Amino acid sequence: MKTKILLISLLFTAIGSYAQQDAQYTQYMYNTININPAYAGSRGAMSIFALHRTQWVGLDGAPTTNAISINTPLNNSRLGLGVSIVNDEIGPTTDNTISTDLSYSIPTSENVKLSFGIKASVNLFNLDINKLNPEVGGDPRLQGFDNEITPNIGAGIYLHSDKAYVGFSIPNFIETNQYADNQIAVNKEKLNYYLIAGYVMDLSYNLKFKPALLTKMVQGAPLQVDLSGNFLFNDKFTLGLAYRWSASVSAMAGFQVSDAMYIGYGYDLETTKLDNYNSGSHEIFLRYEIFKNNKKITTPRFF
Repeated sequence: MKTKILLISLLFTAIGSYAQQDAQYTQYMYNTININPAYAGSRGAMSIFALHRTQWVGLDGAPTTNAISINTPLNNSRLGLGVSIVNDEIGPTTDNTISTDLSYSIPTSENVKLSFGIKASVNLFNLDINKLNPEVGGDPRLQGFDNEITPNIGAGIYLHSDKAYVGFSIPNFIETNQYADNQIAVNKEKLNYYLIAGYVMDLSYNLKFKPALLTKMVQGAPLQVDLSGNFLFNDKFTLGLAYRWSASVSAMAGFQVSDAMYIGYGYDLETTKLDNYNSGSHEIFLRYEIFKNNKKITTPRFF
């Protein structure tokens, strides 16, 4: 009963604030295409990515996210292309986003490139009122819902080499009201601003360390700051820890199964009062890459 009350409180807090955040990822550094279109094609290979995230296990109506994407450089040009699909379910709501990304890269030195990207997306948002049990019936915000389709466009920049990266992006420029009636909007898409950075350090011939940062800002929600540190052993096995400011701590692990395949897992433990109502969050992903002329990337990267 407590979890249901908590869920309803969270849902209507979100409705009252009119702010919607994009789906969050603990291992965002492997899933950059979803937040920054300039990332498309930056790995120099066709990269196929799939992720499943189960958040706040044990809490009724907790978020569940599925993401799949593919991005690749286009022939020998400076262009990169990406396509992604994200399914995000929270309680009675289902949010599906289909995106296409196009990037253009300019070499700024022998080892560094500056990439610009644009993102075109379509969002399908649905609220299933049959999953709600409001104490007071007849609320106009909870009547007559059908699937709503809204287009959007975003952009990003991404400065990167084999050792470091920094990027800034706004995946959605258009603020949209969903299920709007006069002054009432059940869900409102707000601008999400992302700043990412990371650097790979060689500690020894078989050990690398990469600190990374993600900052996300959206009106009506607390500033999100993710700090992480990952160790790469023998270019095969990865272990790391992350901290989401005033929200959670995370443990991460990954393994380079082959030159083409990489798998990763992350576990989040809440540091807020939500810890009393769930047993943590799980995230697992698989990346498979097809290299031109069957050549692998000479320096395995964390990003």
